[in-house]
Amino acid sequence: MARPSWDEYFMGIAKLTAERSTCLKRQVGAVIVQDKHIIASGYNGAPRGLLHCAEKGGCLRVELGIPSGQRHELCRALHAEQNAIIQAASFGHSIEGATIYITHQPCVICAKMIINAGIKKIIVAEGYPDEYAVEILGEAGLSIVYIEPETED
Repeated sequence: MARPSWDEYFMGIAKLTAERSTCLKRQVGAVIVQDKHIIASGYNGAPRGLLHCAEKGGCLRVELGIPSGQRHELCRALHAEQNAIIQAASFGHSIEGATIYITHQPCVICAKMIINAGIKKIIVAEGYPDEYAVEILGEAGLSIVYIEPETED
């Protein structure tokens, strides 16, 4: 019997988490893991208690024609990584040294949060058009690992 590797397992959970996303452009999920245990998860969507973009009549960034990877401050949603980091903090759990599994490469804002949170490993399934994020992460000694399908017996 072939079992998913730990990376595949946690990425599968990140992909399932992304299905909760309320973003109209891109569904992203994130899972923070320490010692093979899930500490927190998050998906992209409007802040707690606020209307989602679909409920507001659409995405402001789409209306303004803003390309992916730019002008994040005009996005109504918090990103999946932000929500996962906030969830860990709200439960008082340090994520220093943790691994984060994300369905998409983080943007520069999330990259800076990941660095300051002390996360030491970033595993993603898909890219994202933000080269500055990659540069910032590299300067901090972090690299983005793209998961490839594998199995362990």
